Amino acid sequence: MILEILEKHEVKITFFVVGDWVGRFPEAVKKIHDAGHEIANHSDTHPHVSNLNHDRNVEEINNASERVRAITGEGTRLYRPPYGEYNDTVIKAARSANHVPIQWNIDSLDYRDLTRRRDVE
Repeated sequence: MILEILEKHEVKITFFVVGDWVGRFPEAVKKIHDAGHEIANHSDTHPHVSNLNHDRNVEEINNASERVRAITGEGTRLYRPPYGEYNDTVIKAARSANHVPIQWNIDSLDYRDLTRRRDVE
């Protein structure tokens, strides 16, 4: 449904996806990519990254990117850390993994009261 709305209004957006979601819904990832939207990285398992060391952070980023690459043929380049957490280690790890770390400036709270369905139509 969201992809239809975006197409109707000729809007392209960036979807930040978690690697384990990519693994559960590869067909949705393919639809997003095939519709011309950017797929970006939101970690592989959505951990509290500020508690991880440099190597574990790089692993989270690379694993998620590789899951996306396996489906779309393209890896990710943008990285938004889970929970908005970041510190010097997280930022350096993202850059080491050839990703640009970004944050948000408005929390939409869209994660509240989620239903069980998490795929894209």
